Amino acid sequence: MILPFSGCVATSTPRYVIDSTSYQATGKSQRIKTIVLHYTVSDNERSIKTLTTGQVSAHYLILDRDDDKVYSLVDESERAWHAGDSGFAGRTILNDTSIGIEIVNAGIKPQYRNTLNNGALDYHPYEHYVAFDELQIKKVAELVQDIAKRYDIPPKNIVGHADIAPSRKIDPGAKFPWQRLYKEYGVGAWYDEFDKQFFMHPDTFAAATIPEIKQELREYGYRINNSDEWDKASRDVVYAFQLHFRPQRPTGEMDLETYAILRALNKKYAGRDDFY
Repeated sequence: MILPFSGCVATSTPRYVIDSTSYQATGKSQRIKTIVLHYTVSDNERSIKTLTTGQVSAHYLILDRDDDKVYSLVDESERAWHAGDSGFAGRTILNDTSIGIEIVNAGIKPQYRNTLNNGALDYHPYEHYVAFDELQIKKVAELVQDIAKRYDIPPKNIVGHADIAPSRKIDPGAKFPWQRLYKEYGVGAWYDEFDKQFFMHPDTFAAATIPEIKQELREYGYRINNSDEWDKASRDVVYAFQLHFRPQRPTGEMDLETYAILRALNKKYAGRDDFY
């Protein structure tokens, strides 16, 4: 017995067409909002294996080889698994709206990797970190320039993994040259020295309450708790901020210079986010 399933029969002739020219909405924006920079804590071979066969990935990989290549591992239209539990500038689940760039770098020098485990230090100082190769920095700068231009990404939304996950991550570390990328390539955010000096007043810093300073961090984009103390989670945020904007002396302690840099950055960039 043959039943007439005429309603399920596919036809070769389309019943309608998509008209993408008659009407266009103005309420829209780019889907990609953030560029996140990482280091791999590994060598070339292990980095390639981890990022191509495991449960972590990135859109781009920059090796420490002397070649002219930047390796595309995930198409920009797809979601790479690089950010994890993260947040910045009012957004969470940043894998959905970011481009991830991994740079092959060992991270912390081998002789210092266990220094936090014995309780002697809370955070790694500048000299514990491994420097990046010159060619790597040039590749990163040109790649980020291109991506930021194509997606109209605000300077302050070009961040490190530590900025978006400060209690879990410290990459790309204290020796990633954020200031140089800003000055030489126009990449990312940086404060104006004049503004920093304007806010370098001990009395103003002494009068600022912890909730007020935490609100300044939130206004720039960092996720931080509402406690009235500099607990470990809060100091992790301060350390991440210092890795980015005062890398020569990252301590995790909110001091006058860190406060002045934060105020200078907010004077220049706060209120310029695109949340849509």
